[in-house]
Amino acid sequence: MVKVKPFFALRPKEELVSKVAALPYDVMSSDEAREEVKDNPYSFLHIDKAEIDLDKSIDIYDERVYAKAKNNLEKFENYGIYINDNKKRYYFYRQIMNDHAQTGIVGCASIDDYLENRIKKHEFTRADKEVDRIKHVNTCSAHTGPIFLAFKENHELESIIKEETEKTPLYDFVADDSVRHTVWESSDEVNLKIEEAFLKTDALYIADGHHRAASAVKVGVMKREENPNYTGDEEFNFFLSVIFPAKSLKILDYNRLVKDLNGMSDEEFLKIVEEKIGTITEYKDGAYRPTKKHEIGMYLNKKWYKVEFYNHICNANTPVKRLDCSILQDNLLLPILGIDDPRSNKRIDFAGGIRGLSYLEKRCNEDMKLAISMYPTSLDDLMAVADSGDVMPPKSTWFEPKLRSGILIHKI
Repeated sequence: MVKVKPFFALRPKEELVSKVAALPYDVMSSDEAREEVKDNPYSFLHIDKAEIDLDKSIDIYDERVYAKAKNNLEKFENYGIYINDNKKRYYFYRQIMNDHAQTGIVGCASIDDYLENRIKKHEFTRADKEVDRIKHVNTCSAHTGPIFLAFKENHELESIIKEETEKTPLYDFVADDSVRHTVWESSDEVNLKIEEAFLKTDALYIADGHHRAASAVKVGVMKREENPNYTGDEEFNFFLSVIFPAKSLKILDYNRLVKDLNGMSDEEFLKIVEEKIGTITEYKDGAYRPTKKHEIGMYLNKKWYKVEFYNHICNANTPVKRLDCSILQDNLLLPILGIDDPRSNKRIDFAGGIRGLSYLEKRCNEDMKLAISMYPTSLDDLMAVADSGDVMPPKSTWFEPKLRSGILIHKI
Protein backbone atom coordinates (compact mmCIF):
# COMPACT_ATOMS: atom_id res chain seq x y z
CA MET A 1 0.00 0.00 0.00
CA VAL A 2 1.11 3.59 -0.60
CA LYS A 3 0.38 6.74 1.36
CA VAL A 4 -0.65 9.87 -0.50
CA LYS A 5 -1.92 12.77 1.57
CA PRO A 6 -3.72 16.06 0.89
CA PHE A 7 -1.84 19.29 1.54
CA PHE A 8 -2.18 23.04 2.11
CA ALA A 9 -1.39 24.34 -1.36
CA LEU A 10 0.31 27.60 -2.18
CA ARG A 11 -1.27 28.55 -5.51
CA PRO A 12 -1.69 31.54 -7.84
CA LYS A 13 -4.66 33.83 -7.96
CA GLU A 14 -7.05 32.61 -10.61
CA GLU A 15 -6.52 35.62 -12.87
CA LEU A 16 -2.75 35.11 -12.82
CA VAL A 17 -2.42 31.33 -13.11
CA SER A 18 -1.84 31.35 -16.89
CA LYS A 19 0.99 33.85 -16.46
CA VAL A 20 2.54 32.02 -13.49
CA ALA A 21 2.46 28.43 -14.80
CA ALA A 22 5.71 27.51 -16.55
CA LEU A 23 7.36 24.55 -18.21
CA PRO A 24 9.76 22.55 -15.98
CA TYR A 25 13.12 24.12 -15.21
CA ASP A 26 15.04 21.34 -16.96
CA VAL A 27 13.48 21.57 -20.44
CA MET A 28 15.12 24.89 -21.36
CA SER A 29 18.43 26.67 -21.02
CA SER A 30 18.93 29.80 -18.94
CA ASP A 31 19.01 31.94 -22.10
CA GLU A 32 15.77 30.38 -23.32
CA ALA A 33 14.20 31.03 -19.92
CA ARG A 34 15.31 34.67 -19.99
CA GLU A 35 13.64 35.08 -23.36
CA GLU A 36 10.53 33.28 -22.10
CA VAL A 37 10.00 35.68 -19.17
CA LYS A 38 11.04 38.90 -20.92
CA ASP A 39 7.52 40.37 -20.75
CA ASN A 40 6.18 38.28 -17.87
CA PRO A 41 7.18 39.20 -14.30
CA TYR A 42 4.74 36.57 -12.98
CA SER A 43 6.39 33.51 -14.58
CA PHE A 44 7.33 30.75 -12.18
CA LEU A 45 10.68 30.55 -13.95
CA HIS A 46 11.73 33.49 -11.74
CA ILE A 47 11.65 30.93 -8.91
CA ASP A 48 12.49 27.66 -10.70
CA LYS A 49 15.41 29.15 -12.70
CA ALA A 50 16.26 32.18 -10.59
CA GLU A 51 19.59 32.73 -12.37
CA ILE A 52 17.56 34.55 -15.04
CA ASP A 53 17.24 37.48 -12.60
CA LEU A 54 20.99 37.64 -11.95
CA ASP A 55 23.98 38.63 -14.05
CA LYS A 56 24.84 36.08 -16.74
CA SER A 57 28.36 35.77 -15.32
CA ILE A 58 26.99 34.07 -12.17
CA ASP A 59 27.15 30.27 -12.30
CA ILE A 60 23.72 28.62 -12.30
CA TYR A 61 24.72 26.58 -9.22
CA ASP A 62 25.98 29.60 -7.26
CA GLU A 63 24.46 29.99 -3.78
CA ARG A 64 23.11 33.38 -4.86
CA VAL A 65 20.81 31.63 -7.33
CA TYR A 66 19.07 29.64 -4.58
CA ALA A 67 18.83 32.71 -2.36
CA LYS A 68 17.25 34.60 -5.26
CA ALA A 69 14.74 31.77 -5.76
CA LYS A 70 13.72 32.00 -2.10
CA ASN A 71 13.48 35.78 -2.30
CA ASN A 72 11.33 35.64 -5.44
CA LEU A 73 8.99 33.07 -3.88
CA GLU A 74 8.55 35.29 -0.84
CA LYS A 75 7.79 38.25 -3.12
CA PHE A 76 5.16 36.24 -4.98
CA GLU A 77 3.50 35.53 -1.63
CA ASN A 78 3.87 39.04 -0.21
CA TYR A 79 2.58 40.73 -3.37
CA GLY A 80 -0.50 38.50 -3.47
CA ILE A 81 0.46 36.63 -6.66
CA TYR A 82 0.21 33.45 -4.58
CA ILE A 83 -2.41 32.63 -1.97
CA ASN A 84 -2.36 29.96 0.72
CA ASP A 85 -5.23 27.51 0.54
CA ASN A 86 -6.93 27.30 3.93
CA LYS A 87 -7.76 23.59 3.73
CA LYS A 88 -5.79 20.44 3.13
CA ARG A 89 -6.91 19.14 -0.23
CA TYR A 90 -6.11 16.94 -3.14
CA TYR A 91 -6.45 18.46 -6.58
CA PHE A 92 -7.25 17.02 -9.99
CA TYR A 93 -5.10 18.16 -12.90
CA ARG A 94 -6.07 17.61 -16.53
CA GLN A 95 -3.95 18.34 -19.58
CA ILE A 96 -5.27 18.26 -23.13
CA MET A 97 -2.78 18.29 -26.00
CA ASN A 98 -4.27 17.93 -29.47
CA ASP A 99 -6.57 14.90 -29.15
CA HIS A 100 -4.90 13.46 -26.04
CA ALA A 101 -6.21 14.08 -22.51
CA GLN A 102 -4.76 12.88 -19.19
CA THR A 103 -6.06 13.59 -15.71
CA GLY A 104 -4.21 12.91 -12.47
CA ILE A 105 -4.55 13.44 -8.74
CA VAL A 106 -2.28 16.03 -7.13
CA GLY A 107 -1.19 15.04 -3.65
CA CYS A 108 1.90 14.44 -1.56
CA ALA A 109 3.58 11.04 -1.78
CA SER A 110 5.56 9.51 1.07
CA ILE A 111 9.35 9.52 1.16
CA ASP A 112 9.12 6.18 2.98
CA ASP A 113 7.31 4.66 0.02
CA TYR A 114 10.16 5.92 -2.16
CA LEU A 115 12.89 4.64 0.19
CA GLU A 116 11.18 1.23 0.51
CA ASN A 117 10.62 0.95 -3.26
CA ARG A 118 6.85 1.16 -3.29
CA ILE A 119 7.48 4.18 -5.50
CA LYS A 120 9.42 2.51 -8.28
CA LYS A 121 12.13 4.03 -10.44
CA HIS A 122 13.38 3.20 -13.91
CA GLU A 123 16.29 5.66 -14.35
CA PHE A 124 19.64 6.41 -12.77
CA THR A 125 20.09 9.95 -11.45
CA ARG A 126 23.12 12.22 -11.63
CA ALA A 127 24.61 13.56 -8.40
CA ASP A 128 25.14 17.09 -9.74
CA LYS A 129 21.52 17.40 -10.81
CA GLU A 130 20.35 16.07 -7.45
CA VAL A 131 22.48 18.58 -5.54
CA ASP A 132 20.96 21.44 -7.52
CA ARG A 133 17.37 20.52 -6.62
CA ILE A 134 18.30 19.60 -3.05
CA LYS A 135 19.60 23.14 -2.56
CA HIS A 136 16.57 24.60 -4.30
CA VAL A 137 14.03 22.67 -2.19
CA ASN A 138 15.94 23.20 1.04
CA THR A 139 16.50 26.93 0.51
CA CYS A 140 12.92 27.62 -0.60
CA SER A 141 11.45 25.18 1.96
CA ALA A 142 9.06 24.10 -0.77
CA HIS A 143 8.51 21.55 -3.49
CA THR A 144 8.03 23.76 -6.52
CA GLY A 145 7.79 21.17 -9.30
CA PRO A 146 5.57 18.08 -9.05
CA ILE A 147 6.83 14.55 -9.66
CA PHE A 148 5.06 12.75 -12.51
CA LEU A 149 3.81 9.40 -11.11
CA ALA A 150 1.55 6.66 -12.49
CA PHE A 151 -0.55 3.88 -11.02
CA LYS A 152 -1.76 0.62 -12.50
CA GLU A 153 -5.47 0.02 -12.95
CA ASN A 154 -7.47 1.21 -9.93
CA HIS A 155 -11.19 1.55 -10.64
CA GLU A 156 -11.88 3.38 -7.39
CA LEU A 157 -9.38 6.17 -8.11
CA GLU A 158 -10.45 6.37 -11.74
CA SER A 159 -14.08 6.69 -10.69
CA ILE A 160 -13.26 9.49 -8.26
CA ILE A 161 -11.32 11.35 -10.98
CA LYS A 162 -14.23 11.03 -13.39
CA GLU A 163 -16.83 12.21 -10.88
CA GLU A 164 -14.86 15.13 -9.45
CA THR A 165 -13.80 16.55 -12.82
CA GLU A 166 -17.43 16.98 -13.85
CA LYS A 167 -17.63 19.84 -11.33
CA THR A 168 -16.68 23.51 -11.80
CA PRO A 169 -12.89 23.86 -12.09
CA LEU A 170 -10.64 26.04 -9.98
CA TYR A 171 -8.41 26.90 -12.95
CA ASP A 172 -8.87 26.46 -16.68
CA PHE A 173 -6.48 28.00 -19.21
CA VAL A 174 -4.66 27.32 -22.46
CA ALA A 175 -0.89 27.83 -22.41
CA ASP A 176 1.21 29.38 -25.18
CA ASP A 177 1.95 25.91 -26.58
CA SER A 178 -1.81 25.28 -27.00
CA VAL A 179 -1.96 22.73 -24.17
CA ARG A 180 -5.07 23.18 -22.02
CA HIS A 181 -4.64 22.92 -18.25
CA THR A 182 -7.61 22.45 -15.90
CA VAL A 183 -7.52 22.05 -12.11
CA TRP A 184 -10.26 21.03 -9.66
CA GLU A 185 -10.09 20.92 -5.84
CA SER A 186 -11.35 18.13 -3.61
CA SER A 187 -13.79 18.19 -0.72
CA ASP A 188 -13.23 16.79 2.79
CA GLU A 189 -15.40 13.76 1.99
CA VAL A 190 -13.47 13.00 -1.19
CA ASN A 191 -10.15 13.42 0.64
CA LEU A 192 -10.83 10.35 2.75
CA LYS A 193 -11.91 8.28 -0.26
CA ILE A 194 -8.73 9.15 -2.15
CA GLU A 195 -6.45 8.39 0.79
CA GLU A 196 -8.12 5.02 1.37
CA ALA A 197 -8.00 4.14 -2.33
CA PHE A 198 -4.26 4.79 -2.46
CA LEU A 199 -3.77 2.58 0.59
CA LYS A 200 -5.14 -0.27 -1.54
CA THR A 201 -2.54 0.45 -4.24
CA ASP A 202 0.60 -1.70 -4.17
CA ALA A 203 2.97 0.67 -5.96
CA LEU A 204 3.40 3.93 -7.83
CA TYR A 205 5.79 4.41 -10.75
CA ILE A 206 7.91 7.45 -11.57
CA ALA A 207 7.12 8.37 -15.15
CA ASP A 208 9.17 11.57 -15.18
CA GLY A 209 11.03 13.60 -12.58
CA HIS A 210 13.55 11.14 -11.13
CA HIS A 211 15.94 13.92 -10.09
CA ARG A 212 13.22 16.00 -8.45
CA ALA A 213 11.98 12.92 -6.58
CA ALA A 214 15.43 11.86 -5.38
CA SER A 215 16.19 15.41 -4.25
CA ALA A 216 12.90 15.83 -2.40
CA VAL A 217 13.47 12.54 -0.58
CA LYS A 218 17.03 13.48 0.40
CA VAL A 219 15.82 16.81 1.79
CA GLY A 220 13.23 14.87 3.80
CA VAL A 221 15.89 12.56 5.19
CA MET A 222 18.07 15.58 6.08
CA LYS A 223 15.14 17.16 7.92
CA ARG A 224 14.59 13.92 9.86
CA GLU A 225 18.22 13.96 10.95
CA GLU A 226 17.81 17.57 12.07
CA ASN A 227 14.60 16.67 13.93
CA PRO A 228 15.25 13.27 15.58
CA ASN A 229 11.87 13.36 17.34
CA TYR A 230 9.92 13.66 14.09
CA THR A 231 6.55 11.87 14.01
CA GLY A 232 6.36 11.07 10.30
CA ASP A 233 3.45 13.45 9.71
CA GLU A 234 5.58 16.54 9.13
CA GLU A 235 5.37 18.01 5.62
CA PHE A 236 9.02 17.19 4.87
CA ASN A 237 8.08 13.49 4.94
CA PHE A 238 6.07 13.94 1.74
CA PHE A 239 6.72 15.36 -1.73
CA LEU A 240 4.48 16.99 -4.33
CA SER A 241 3.25 14.63 -7.06
CA VAL A 242 0.71 14.36 -9.85
CA ILE A 243 -0.43 10.74 -10.06
CA PHE A 244 -2.06 9.52 -13.29
CA PRO A 245 -3.70 6.28 -14.35
CA ALA A 246 -0.96 4.63 -16.40
CA LYS A 247 -3.34 3.75 -19.21
CA SER A 248 -4.07 7.44 -19.81
CA LEU A 249 -0.46 8.44 -20.42
CA LYS A 250 1.25 8.88 -23.74
CA ILE A 251 4.94 8.20 -24.36
CA LEU A 252 6.43 9.64 -27.52
CA ASP A 253 9.36 8.25 -29.45
CA TYR A 254 12.87 9.27 -28.38
CA ASN A 255 14.99 9.26 -31.51
CA ARG A 256 18.74 8.94 -32.13
CA LEU A 257 21.17 10.96 -34.26
CA VAL A 258 24.67 9.68 -35.04
CA LYS A 259 27.52 11.87 -36.28
CA ASP A 260 29.35 9.29 -38.45
CA LEU A 261 29.34 5.64 -39.54
CA ASN A 262 32.49 4.68 -37.63
CA GLY A 263 34.66 4.64 -40.77
CA MET A 264 32.22 2.69 -42.97
CA SER A 265 30.74 3.76 -46.29
CA ASP A 266 26.95 3.93 -46.61
CA GLU A 267 26.94 0.64 -48.52
CA GLU A 268 29.12 -1.15 -45.96
CA PHE A 269 26.93 0.09 -43.13
CA LEU A 270 23.66 -0.99 -44.74
CA LYS A 271 25.13 -4.40 -45.57
CA ILE A 272 26.20 -5.10 -41.99
CA VAL A 273 22.87 -3.86 -40.62
CA GLU A 274 21.07 -6.37 -42.88
CA GLU A 275 23.47 -9.13 -41.81
CA LYS A 276 23.32 -8.49 -38.07
CA ILE A 277 20.21 -6.44 -37.17
CA GLY A 278 17.22 -6.98 -39.44
CA THR A 279 15.64 -6.80 -42.86
CA ILE A 280 15.98 -3.43 -44.61
CA THR A 281 13.42 -1.96 -46.98
CA GLU A 282 13.84 1.44 -48.63
CA TYR A 283 10.81 3.57 -47.80
CA LYS A 284 9.76 5.96 -50.56
CA ASP A 285 6.61 7.52 -49.07
CA GLY A 286 8.28 10.23 -46.98
CA ALA A 287 9.77 9.89 -43.51
CA TYR A 288 9.38 6.50 -41.86
CA ARG A 289 7.79 6.31 -38.41
CA PRO A 290 7.88 2.77 -36.95
CA THR A 291 4.43 1.23 -36.50
CA LYS A 292 5.28 -1.50 -34.00
CA LYS A 293 7.80 -2.71 -31.47
CA HIS A 294 11.11 -4.18 -32.73
CA GLU A 295 11.14 -1.90 -35.76
CA ILE A 296 13.13 1.27 -36.49
CA GLY A 297 13.43 3.82 -39.26
CA MET A 298 16.81 4.98 -40.56
CA TYR A 299 17.54 8.17 -42.49
CA LEU A 300 20.82 8.05 -44.38
CA ASN A 301 21.99 10.11 -47.35
CA LYS A 302 18.51 11.60 -47.90
CA LYS A 303 16.81 8.18 -47.96
CA TRP A 304 14.53 6.55 -45.39
CA TYR A 305 14.70 2.84 -44.60
CA LYS A 306 12.46 0.55 -42.60
CA VAL A 307 14.36 -1.99 -40.47
CA GLU A 308 12.60 -4.96 -38.83
CA PHE A 309 14.73 -6.59 -36.13
CA TYR A 310 15.53 -10.29 -36.45
CA ASN A 311 13.76 -12.38 -33.82
CA HIS A 312 16.94 -13.76 -32.29
CA ILE A 313 18.12 -10.31 -31.13
CA CYS A 314 14.74 -9.55 -29.49
CA ASN A 315 14.52 -12.59 -27.20
CA ALA A 316 16.54 -11.45 -24.17
CA ASN A 317 15.51 -12.84 -20.79
CA THR A 318 14.99 -9.54 -18.95
CA PRO A 319 12.43 -6.76 -19.59
CA VAL A 320 15.11 -4.09 -19.98
CA LYS A 321 17.05 -6.07 -22.59
CA ARG A 322 13.88 -6.54 -24.65
CA LEU A 323 13.40 -2.79 -25.05
CA ASP A 324 14.05 -1.48 -28.55
CA CYS A 325 16.51 1.10 -27.21
CA SER A 326 18.48 -1.71 -25.49
CA ILE A 327 18.41 -3.90 -28.61
CA LEU A 328 19.62 -0.94 -30.65
CA GLN A 329 22.43 -0.12 -28.23
CA ASP A 330 23.57 -3.73 -27.75
CA ASN A 331 23.44 -4.77 -31.39
CA LEU A 332 24.05 -1.65 -33.47
CA LEU A 333 25.23 1.44 -31.65
CA LEU A 334 27.96 -0.28 -29.62
CA PRO A 335 29.30 -3.15 -31.75
CA ILE A 336 28.85 -1.58 -35.19
CA LEU A 337 29.01 2.19 -34.66
CA GLY A 338 31.35 2.14 -31.64
CA ILE A 339 29.15 4.25 -29.37
CA ASP A 340 29.99 2.92 -25.92
CA ASP A 341 28.20 5.11 -23.38
CA PRO A 342 25.29 7.04 -24.89
CA ARG A 343 25.25 9.32 -21.84
CA SER A 344 28.69 10.73 -22.58
CA ASN A 345 29.68 9.81 -26.15
CA LYS A 346 29.88 12.96 -28.27
CA ARG A 347 29.03 11.12 -31.50
CA ILE A 348 25.39 10.59 -30.56
CA ASP A 349 22.54 12.99 -29.89
CA PHE A 350 18.86 12.52 -29.05
CA ALA A 351 15.63 14.15 -30.17
CA GLY A 352 12.29 13.86 -28.39
CA GLY A 353 9.41 12.85 -30.60
CA ILE A 354 7.71 16.21 -30.10
CA ARG A 355 10.22 17.62 -32.62
CA GLY A 356 8.96 15.41 -35.42
CA LEU A 357 10.83 13.44 -38.07
CA SER A 358 11.53 16.54 -40.16
CA TYR A 359 13.90 17.61 -37.38
CA LEU A 360 15.89 14.40 -37.89
CA GLU A 361 16.20 15.14 -41.60
CA LYS A 362 17.27 18.71 -40.85
CA ARG A 363 20.02 17.56 -38.47
CA CYS A 364 21.30 15.04 -41.02
CA ASN A 365 21.55 17.86 -43.53
CA GLU A 366 23.52 19.96 -41.05
CA ASP A 367 25.77 18.11 -38.58
CA MET A 368 24.74 14.45 -38.40
CA LYS A 369 25.11 11.46 -40.71
CA LEU A 370 22.45 8.99 -39.54
CA ALA A 371 19.05 9.39 -37.90
CA ILE A 372 17.14 6.54 -36.25
CA SER A 373 13.42 6.86 -35.58
CA MET A 374 12.11 4.70 -32.73
CA TYR A 375 8.79 3.13 -31.78
CA PRO A 376 7.73 4.59 -28.38
CA THR A 377 8.40 2.57 -25.24
CA SER A 378 5.12 1.45 -23.68
CA LEU A 379 3.99 2.12 -20.11
CA ASP A 380 3.73 -1.65 -19.64
CA ASP A 381 7.40 -2.02 -20.58
CA LEU A 382 8.38 0.85 -18.27
CA MET A 383 6.54 -0.71 -15.33
CA ALA A 384 7.94 -4.17 -16.09
CA VAL A 385 11.48 -2.78 -15.96
CA ALA A 386 10.72 -0.93 -12.71
CA ASP A 387 9.12 -4.04 -11.17
CA SER A 388 12.22 -6.06 -12.06
CA GLY A 389 14.40 -3.61 -10.13
CA ASP A 390 16.32 -2.69 -13.26
CA VAL A 391 16.78 0.71 -14.92
CA MET A 392 16.13 1.73 -18.50
CA PRO A 393 18.81 2.97 -20.88
CA PRO A 394 19.14 6.75 -21.09
CA LYS A 395 16.67 8.59 -23.33
CA SER A 396 14.15 5.74 -23.38
CA THR A 397 10.97 7.75 -22.83
CA TRP A 398 9.67 11.19 -23.78
CA PHE A 399 6.43 12.21 -22.07
CA GLU A 400 4.13 14.88 -23.46
CA PRO A 401 2.54 17.09 -22.41
CA LYS A 402 4.92 18.29 -19.70
CA LEU A 403 3.54 19.11 -16.27
CA ARG A 404 3.47 22.85 -15.65
CA SER A 405 5.30 24.07 -12.55
CA GLY A 406 4.02 26.77 -10.25
CA ILE A 407 0.31 25.92 -10.35
CA LEU A 408 0.42 24.14 -6.97
CA ILE A 409 3.28 24.36 -4.46
CA HIS A 410 3.86 22.25 -1.37
CA LYS A 411 5.61 24.07 1.48
CA ILE A 412 7.68 21.99 3.88
